[in-house]
Amino acid sequence: MTPGFDEEPVVSDSPLAGYDAVVYDLDGTLVELAVDWDAVADAVLDVYAERALIPPTEELWKLLGAADEYGIRAEVEEAIALHERPGARESARLPLGDRLSETADGGGPHPPAGVCSLNCEEACRIAVETHGLDEAVVSDAIVGRDTVESYKPDPESLLAAIDRLGAAPEDALFVGDSRSDAVTAERGGVDFAWVSDLLAE
Repeated sequence: MTPGFDEEPVVSDSPLAGYDAVVYDLDGTLVELAVDWDAVADAVLDVYAERALIPPTEELWKLLGAADEYGIRAEVEEAIALHERPGARESARLPLGDRLSETADGGGPHPPAGVCSLNCEEACRIAVETHGLDEAVVSDAIVGRDTVESYKPDPESLLAAIDRLGAAPEDALFVGDSRSDAVTAERGGVDFAWVSDLLAE
């Protein structure tokens, strides 16, 4: 669901202990949201159609990106969130989420952790609480697409999460599962690790 990018990310295989903060993507990294993204795109297209607007694309995140220009950002955000919130409640915790949860239960040292997601902040918080990750993640450092002015792959949301963890970008690690995550990290001057790399350790 993430558009492709041409930039080559900087990938770090350093251990988590080498960082002052670690920020995780949510969907596809810590949990798997129970969301039919094609249905979400259809719901957003309906928002355009109900206002007799011709959508510039049928791709979900590009529709969101164009919503400001069309003056329907709030309506599009809510159409997406209507699917994300229940999808977060019904989500499944992934292996990296299991590992993060174990650190909160005394399973080993871990730098302060946050979340930077393309999902809305409320859905992020629901998923974190649903899967018992609230003891492992700093609440103030949960940043969704609607928390700050822009969202991934713009690095503002990632840098906001790192700042809320009290760390500098060069001392933080972003962990994700998509090209967009890798590009976000690169643009923010933050080291990046793929989920698969961490699980292979």
